Formats: sequence, C-alpha cells, structure tokens
Amino acid sequence: MIILATTFTGVTDEHAIGKAFTEALPFTALLTVFFSIVAVIIDQQLFTPVIEFVLQASPHAQLSLFYLFNGLLSSISDNVFVGTVYINEAKAALEHGAISLPQFEMLAVAINTGTNLPSVATPNGRGVSLPADFRPAPLIRLSYGRMVWMALPYTIVLTLVGLLCVEFTLMPVTDWLLAHGWLVTPSLP
Repeated sequence: MIILATTFTGVTDEHAIGKAFTEALPFTALLTVFFSIVAVIIDQQLFTPVIEFVLQASPHAQLSLFYLFNGLLSSISDNVFVGTVYINEAKAALEHGAISLPQFEMLAVAINTGTNLPSVATPNGRGVSLPADFRPAPLIRLSYGRMVWMALPYTIVLTLVGLLCVEFTLMPVTDWLLAHGWLVTPSLP
C-alpha cells in the first residue's frame, strides 16, 4: 500500500508516508485476529449444534430462533464474530439446499437485527465504548457499570421490538415490497 501511495502521489520518501499507516496498524491487527477467530469457530463447528437446532424448526420459527440465539451469543461475545459465523452457516445451508433463497434473505435480516439490537447495553454494544468516548465521564462519575445500567431499558425495548418485528412484520412487509416492485429477489446462477 505504501508503494502504491508513493507511486500515485509522487512522494519518494516512504518513511514520511509510512507514519500515516502507523495509526491503522492496530485495526489491521484486529482484523487479522478477527478473521483468525472466525476461521477457528467455523473449523471447529462451535455453532453447529445451535444451527442444526434452528434449521430443524419451521421456516417462520427459524427467523425468531436465529434472532434470539444470535442476540444471546452477541451479547456475551463479540457480535461481529457471531454475526459472521451465523451468516456463513446460513449460506452453507442455502448451498446445501436446506433453505431456499427467499428464506436465506429473511434469515440474513433476522441475523443482522439479532446481532445488533440485543447487545446494545453489553460490552459489545455501545454501552462499553460510551465511557471511553465521553471525556467528561470520569468527572461526572459515569462509570461503565452505570452506563450499562442506564442502557438496559433501551436494550430490553429494542430486543422486544426487534423480536416482534421479525416475528410479525418481516415477512408480510417484505412480501408487500416485493409485490409493489420495491424489492427484487435475485435468482441463483
């Protein structure tokens, strides 16, 4: 990347440009660790029992089950790891013919909402980073625990509203949007 940057900018001193990449190194390391952990989870099939249990349910029940299990695991572990693994498992189920393409699309929505909504007040949601991002937090004695406690009502409401939407509105609204041409279902090659 540094070589391309020097080529396109005309700067010949890589050391001057290299300093700009120093700040990105922790994020690059985090991505490397992230993909390594996801690879281990997939290789060890750690989520396989949950996935098999969910896929044995009816297609409509799969949506709520994916939302709930994904939300539960996202709130106690890294939500990006969990969402990535669940979406990969749903894709594998699609490729093996266990679910249809429209069902896969519905599961993708349920997985995404389950990853984000139930974990709002947990260490993987916004609850953990607010005290770190909010500089006056120590001055007003706003601790991590207090932030989680304050976010808990929002977490409960968001989780319940998300579950109700997945359960009762996701499929009808998607069908309505498809019928009016606002959404298009792709076909598999």
